Amino acid sequence: MGLVTWILILFAMVLFSYYAARMAKRNTDDGIRDAGLAILEFGRAFPNEAIRSLHVTADGGAVFVRLHDNKAGFMRNMRSHYACHLIEPGTVRVRDLADGRSFAIEFLDAPYHNGQFTFTSPMEAAEVSLWLLGNYVSARDLDQLAGPAGAS
Repeated sequence: MGLVTWILILFAMVLFSYYAARMAKRNTDDGIRDAGLAILEFGRAFPNEAIRSLHVTADGGAVFVRLHDNKAGFMRNMRSHYACHLIEPGTVRVRDLADGRSFAIEFLDAPYHNGQFTFTSPMEAAEVSLWLLGNYVSARDLDQLAGPAGAS
């Protein structure tokens, strides 16, 4: 009787370790590669923002979102959930990296999102950096640059 009990306990331990290993592998391999999932998650976080387009990083760990009014958003896989962030004008610093497919971002209002982001092509990296550049200057600053309404 004791041998059967130990065999069942050993079998349960092997089964549990197999299940835990599969779950750990799934968590490390999961990225936001599915555009539909990114749209749903970002839409759930910001229901009043219409998504215009999005680009996923090469590793699937982050998604950059262009919104309808030329604002930008950011979504990052945080293992058990997705963190969505609306990038406000003037709250991000972007630095180009040497390979042309990646850049480093410093979020002034959310430093835990800082990092280096690599895309599959230089064109994708350039497009996302243009989104961020367009979002870098606030509307008030653009109005000041334009000058008074009647001046020519």
